[in-house]
Amino acid sequence: MRAAALALTLTALAHTLLHGLAGPGHALAFGLLVAVGELARRGGAPGEREPAPLAAAGALAYALLGDSAGEPTGHGPLQVVAVVVAAQLVAAVVRPARGGGRGGGADVDRVARRVLTVGFAAVCFQPLYDSGQAVRWFGDGLYFALFLLALLALTAVCDALLAALVACARALPYGTGAPPPYGPFLGEELRALAGIGPAVGASGVVMALGVAVAGLWALPVLCVPLLLTQASFRRYADVRATYRQTIASLARATEVAGYTPPGHARRVAVLATAVGRELGLTGSQLTVLEYAALMHDIGQLSLLDPVADGATARLPAAEQRRIALLGGAVVRRTGVDPQVAAVVEQQADPYREQLPAARIVRTVNAYDDLCGEGVGGPLGALEELRLATRHDHQPQVVEALARVLGRGGLTRAGAG
Repeated sequence: MRAAALALTLTALAHTLLHGLAGPGHALAFGLLVAVGELARRGGAPGEREPAPLAAAGALAYALLGDSAGEPTGHGPLQVVAVVVAAQLVAAVVRPARGGGRGGGADVDRVARRVLTVGFAAVCFQPLYDSGQAVRWFGDGLYFALFLLALLALTAVCDALLAALVACARALPYGTGAPPPYGPFLGEELRALAGIGPAVGASGVVMALGVAVAGLWALPVLCVPLLLTQASFRRYADVRATYRQTIASLARATEVAGYTPPGHARRVAVLATAVGRELGLTGSQLTVLEYAALMHDIGQLSLLDPVADGATARLPAAEQRRIALLGGAVVRRTGVDPQVAAVVEQQADPYREQLPAARIVRTVNAYDDLCGEGVGGPLGALEELRLATRHDHQPQVVEALARVLGRGGLTRAGAG
């Protein structure tokens, strides 16, 4: 994806330098809009799909711009890509200079996605409009607006395909081996289109239509609603980020107190999330799974003496059940989703009575514990889990764990 975006970028820049800018005023106005939109973002919280909606809408509007105040613009798809790239380069330079910090660094995958997505929209629209074919087919009224909306839907699907590709590559367990299945990631991205995506796309279409009728004066007026939306989403993202940091801090309490080995909760959460994706969990299901994996040992704080290496699987069933229930009670007091508490409470139950997330957490936790006990390495730990599939571990979860580990190399959960 990066190679395709780089090739398109170099072609667009070379073409623009060779032939010059068509409509330099419009190029400057939309370039500034994209740059300001990029500068207005503050990094991007984990899982935030569009941290710069104003920039995305501005880039899309330029790609779908045919006229300005009734006069044709004629800038073409390659100039659209060149202007968007130049604006993002300006934002990438200015942002660190004004103290943007690490969060202000350019996300190469996100930039590549934007270049390819905007390029797709421009290639689909500009030749049709410049040739007059779009007007002959759809006129300049309602049908033309519907044409833009249909093109917007295709662009959104294109972006979802690219976003799923990036997420699939990033979910590669430990940096080696084959990536996990692409389907669950694509499904998650398609479902996420119901979020801020429609607002961004509709704003881009409205900007293009507004400039077509009223000229560049329409841009400042049409940007205000999106700026307010961006501010609201940023506040929501900040709350989510703080929420997750609080959960991670609580999860470390057992490690600080010496009840579990250092990094145990994080390792279990990373590997459990990978296994959940392998089994088709997406969205909020993965969030519940991650939080439960981080907090699954919180009940051990009720013990007078820590269990060796925090491995409660060797304790009597009644004691395991008591620890799980106490852990669930603690989770409920934190205000976390009740489903997280339910997963923690079920850690000592037979797998047939557990929620899917509880089965995954129990199996991955047991795997990490067994690796710490030195039962013969990862292969030995997996073999023990397979022998316990009659009561303690669901066979499908154990095999999904084996596949995830096999892709990343058979290592301890999250090691390295």
